[in-house]
Amino acid sequence: MTRLPLTQVDAFADRPFTGNPAAVMPLDAWLADEVLQAIAAENNLAETAFTVPLAGEEADYELRWFTPTSEVVMCGHATLASGHVLIGERASVRFRTRQAGVLEVARDGAGYALTLPAWAPSPKPLPEVVAALEIDPAGVVETLWHPKDYGVVVLADEAAVRACAPDMRALAGVGDWLTIVTAPGTSTDIVSRAFAPAGGIDEDPVTGSAHAVVVPYWAKRLGRTSFTAFQASARGGHLTCRLEGDRVVLGGTCVTVIEGVMTLA
Repeated sequence: MTRLPLTQVDAFADRPFTGNPAAVMPLDAWLADEVLQAIAAENNLAETAFTVPLAGEEADYELRWFTPTSEVVMCGHATLASGHVLIGERASVRFRTRQAGVLEVARDGAGYALTLPAWAPSPKPLPEVVAALEIDPAGVVETLWHPKDYGVVVLADEAAVRACAPDMRALAGVGDWLTIVTAPGTSTDIVSRAFAPAGGIDEDPVTGSAHAVVVPYWAKRLGRTSFTAFQASARGGHLTCRLEGDRVVLGGTCVTVIEGVMTLA
């Protein structure tokens, strides 16, 4: 019988039941990939993060993330949650990842600063995505793409983002990537929503990796490198955003909601 510690954290949240929930499971050594995937499916959250301690100065832990159906290239909110669980008395904690480099979670006042790579998207027509989102093409300002499988649809205003009602089956059929809908905000500088139905997540509540993509775009469009953001999902979540060279720094807080043990036969 194997007993594994498990913590569920609401990330980019200032109280329980808001932000984006993630499970964090610190391991002593890697389990088989099929076991990691089965654990993530059992948790049935947008992401389960698994960490293993590292020796040396590059990073403190190796980090991987799984949705209920697949491993992902990068997950911001589950990285923030992992930092919240593992930072201890340190000022910061660093994670080596397989496809996103070294990520850092540092203390920042009452919350944390999460450092991710800046994945600036480039203009690209996405007519099938726009159709699956069931958006009138006339209301689309522009569409962009990042080769890590992120599609961005820029709309005119926050109301259009909130009104977006995708055909999830059609959107899943377009491809296994994250589709981001974004616009200028009303109470915050920018607003967004994010959808990944092919990855087992119809709408992600608050998506750090999406902001790694849209922050470089909005920094150029707004003409400044620091601004506020809100992800307008049902749970919702606030972020502060900074572009620092080739890095995006996101600010947010976390709340621990469950602490327990998973038992494997």
